Amino acid sequence: MMTFEELGLDARLIQATSELGYVNPTQIQEKAIPVLLSGTKDFIGLAQTGTGKTAAFGLPLLHIIKEEDRFPQALIVCPTRELCMQIVNEIELFKKHMKGISVVAVYGGASIGLQIRDLKRGVQIVVATPGRLIDLIERKAINLEQIKYVVLDEADEMLNMGFKDDIEFILQNTPKRESTWLFSATMPPEIRKVSKKYMNEPFEVTVGKVNSGNKSIDHQYYITQAQHRYETLKRLIDFNPGIYGIIFTRTKVDAQDIAEKLTREGYDIDALHGDLTQAQRDKVMGEFRDKTLQLLIATDVAARGIDVQGITHVINYELPDDIEVYTHRSGRTGRAGNTGICMSIVHARETFKLKAIERLIQSTFNRVDVPTGKDVCRKQFYAVMDKILETDISHGDYDTFLPMLQEKFADVSKEEILQRMAAVEFDRFLKYYENAEDLNLRDAGRQPRTRDYADRNAPAGGGRERERGGRNERSERGERPAYGGGNTATAGYARLFVNLGTKDGFYKASFVQFILDMSDLKKEVLGRIDMKDMNSWVEVEEGASHQMIRCLDGKNYKGRRIRMNDANSR
Repeated sequence: MMTFEELGLDARLIQATSELGYVNPTQIQEKAIPVLLSGTKDFIGLAQTGTGKTAAFGLPLLHIIKEEDRFPQALIVCPTRELCMQIVNEIELFKKHMKGISVVAVYGGASIGLQIRDLKRGVQIVVATPGRLIDLIERKAINLEQIKYVVLDEADEMLNMGFKDDIEFILQNTPKRESTWLFSATMPPEIRKVSKKYMNEPFEVTVGKVNSGNKSIDHQYYITQAQHRYETLKRLIDFNPGIYGIIFTRTKVDAQDIAEKLTREGYDIDALHGDLTQAQRDKVMGEFRDKTLQLLIATDVAARGIDVQGITHVINYELPDDIEVYTHRSGRTGRAGNTGICMSIVHARETFKLKAIERLIQSTFNRVDVPTGKDVCRKQFYAVMDKILETDISHGDYDTFLPMLQEKFADVSKEEILQRMAAVEFDRFLKYYENAEDLNLRDAGRQPRTRDYADRNAPAGGGRERERGGRNERSERGERPAYGGGNTATAGYARLFVNLGTKDGFYKASFVQFILDMSDLKKEVLGRIDMKDMNSWVEVEEGASHQMIRCLDGKNYKGRRIRMNDANSR
């Protein structure tokens, strides 16, 4: 196995890596560093997060930078403040014995005046987020004319965040660069276009397969009804007593709402989303890194660039709309050679996304049952017992209290003492899960019907492809249609009749939005929808059908009294 000494790095860098405990380079480091040491070759490195990419470009930069020149020679561009600070911290560790090299971070949310002052002192390496860097360029507070090396870290994330024009602007303002190094977890077409436009025959290295997921991560999914997502989330947290993880939601409203609910129920959790000020964000991240918080709930945008060691679990409260985002979510765990678990709470009609993600990450999802109440209680009980057995009693003067304890419990058996101890620690879970329902979606082997990707992203119930893939396909197979002449609902769904149709001014998408707004349900609870001139039939998950009937039946729409009921009871 190769060592850092064999890579040809400066002896001071070898000393620093040895002191940090680094002996053998990771795959991306082993393949990238020898190429980058020349400083003249454009480079593309494709590797997952947590594989050591910062050292892969940081060590070569420190090796080829001229210490005597006190102006920016290298520019590292990354998507977020957190990643920017992380890169600077790592480079500071690597350059411990290279006192003549300075590195500065420039990012939004901090004083631009202080950052300008740091730049004027003379630095060789600038680590920047795109927005703040462009601000400094326009203020003429930074001169990129003499930049020789440009590094684009997490390039796919920057493009996902809408920084494509910013990246091109930055590359246009570094005309004398000798090489451009691009590091990314995935390789979407937009990155390929940028590389062709601004890079000259780049040397490309792939660790693993392109877009593949981290093999040290166990990808699990749990199928439940939409209205049971929150309860399923609670069960997954309770079933993993030692969890230290990130929960991902699609929207900041969901992130804040779930964080508030879990906080009220006694969980150590906080939310990270776009409405937080930078000071609030720093406070939340500081508490999470210190493990004062056990859980962090975040949106994808807010979590960009987060790199926290030791995360055991990532939970997808909902799957991301863009399947490539899954790679970045799951990559927050299983880092630096550790194993991790990525759990996804999935609605039955979302399973098509799992297949697409499996193809993308080239790894298989394992379906796991949502734990029952008894499963949770059993797991918590063992955790309490392990906690008692592992408690260190060597540092306290507990012998002093033994006579008093023996006297106090003289008439109580050992078994009863153990029971009482368990009750003190465990009573909350026993009461909460005493009559817990089964949250698994039991589909009796039914496979969800899939649609093409364009239609999957259309509003629920909308689009001609859905009709083609449903009613017409069933006719070709000789099955009785679910609507019109028949009255069969898909397993797990109730079939409702409503006296609203296309003559009321609805088309399918607007009809779906109307019934969801009226019932305060999410579109995941809906199944097939069949609209006629004067009435419609709607499939709704059995657990949500009563709520929809209660909220719509008897209400008025444009002077008409809405009538909604179970179609089979008409």
